[in-house]
This record gives sequence, structure tokens and C-alpha cells, in this order.
Amino acid sequence: MKKLVGKDLLQDVLLMTLGTALVSIGVYFFKFPNNFSMGGVSGMAVLLGKLIPQLSPSTFNSIINLLFLVLGFLLLDKGFGFRTVYCSLLYAGLVQLFEVICPLNGPLTDQLMLELLFAVILPAIGSAILFNIGASSGGTDIAAMILKKYSGMDVGRALLVSDVAIAAAALVVFNVQSGLCSLLGLALKSVLVDSAIESFNRRKAFFVITSHPEQVCDYVTHTLVRGATVWQAQGAYTHEIHHVVLTVLSRGQAVMLRRHLKEMDPHAFLIVANSSEIFGKGFLRA
Repeated sequence: MKKLVGKDLLQDVLLMTLGTALVSIGVYFFKFPNNFSMGGVSGMAVLLGKLIPQLSPSTFNSIINLLFLVLGFLLLDKGFGFRTVYCSLLYAGLVQLFEVICPLNGPLTDQLMLELLFAVILPAIGSAILFNIGASSGGTDIAAMILKKYSGMDVGRALLVSDVAIAAAALVVFNVQSGLCSLLGLALKSVLVDSAIESFNRRKAFFVITSHPEQVCDYVTHTLVRGATVWQAQGAYTHEIHHVVLTVLSRGQAVMLRRHLKEMDPHAFLIVANSSEIFGKGFLRA
């Protein structure tokens, strides 16, 4: 794992705390009271809380997470880092804390679909924040690391099958309504996590075909403080010499550049592409 110092460490810790808190809130306040078992450790905790009522789902959630954490310490090496340990302990601790300071006897509202949405959206956004910085809340992610190291199986497919099985088990352990909501929630979560990660990282790639490359580059490098690449091109029909300026910007910077080009070079040909996978200085870590 890359060493983090100063500002980078503080930023990562804040993001890990925020992401884990969102997951914890979604799980405790919306999943547990409604018996939504959408796979993973929280899904197993919901099922076990029903089958063994002497312990609450929150307690099972903490026990299973800590067991996976111990297995990670015993069976994993470098891939099992600070982020996973911190988020696993924080997740287990927050869920237990919520149970102490805000015990629940049932759902917060009588609106099942509203509860399902929050049970899906909050953990999905939290998980996306964690995945985006190379962290996770532990649990089945640790199981995935162990399976990947010691077996040749398709880990992603194995985890998907287990999540579906856990969600479907709610049909038997609880009732049809809980089971169907759990399966629907699992499907929605998988889509939302991917969408959220792409949204966090989305940038605008600009291809500007212009006769004034110096002015465009000056604005990009000095006003927007971004890099740019320039190469010479020739029009296929007119055979006139033009230049292509390539730069990658945030959404706000993209709006500023479009406005600037409209005033400075209204005849410029502009191609804008969305991308969520841009690696290099100022963007994602390679």
C-alpha cells in the first residue's frame, strides 16, 4: 500500500470515516429493522438474528466482521492493510454504538419502499466512497481476498452467488415480502455502487480542433491550471493546417473552457467525452 503522509492521510481517513458511517447508518437504521438481507455480512446478520434471537443482528454483524478480520490477519499479508482494518473496526463499532444509543423495535416509518431505498442508497454510496480510495468495510471483501489467494475460483462469481443465496434465504426465514425486497435491493445496490464510483471520478476529455492553439493552451495551463497536449492536424477537405489540443478537466472547468472557446474561437471544433478512468497527476492513482 502506498505510504500516506500529512494531507493525503487526513483526507483518506476522513473519506473512510464518511463512507463507513454511511454504510453503518444504512445497515442499522434501515436494513436490520426491515429484515432486508441483501447479501454480505449484514445479510447474514439479519438471518442469524432471526434464527438465534438471543443475539441481535448488530451483535452478529460485529462478531462476523471481527472473525473475518482475525482470518485476514492470519491468512493475508500486504493486501490486508490499514484501510481494511480501520474500516472493519469502525463499521462494527458504529453499528454497536447505534444499538446502544438508539435501540429500535421496528422500522422508522411504515413506508416499505422508502425504507428499502435508504437501505440501498446509503450503503451503496458509502461503499463507493470506500472502493474509490481502495478501502472496504471488511466482511466478505476479506473473504474475497482469502479466496483469491488460496483458490483458483472466480471470486467475483462466488461472492455474487453467495449474496443471492443470502438474499433469497429471506424468503424462507422471514416471508415473501422480505425476500423479494432483499433480492431487489441486492440488484439495485450492485448498479448504484458502479454508478456512484463512475460519478465520483467522472471527468471531461476535450479534443479542441483550433487555429489558435497558443491561446487555448494558455487558458488551460494558467487559468484552469491543467495540462494539455497539442499536435498538428490537417483538414481532410480544405487541407488547412489546424492543431488539436487534448486536455482533461473537471465538470466545472469544462463549463469555463466552453465559455472561453465560444468567445475566443467560435469556429473551433470541440469534442467532449466523459471518462471515469483517468490515471495520472491530478487524477486517479495508477
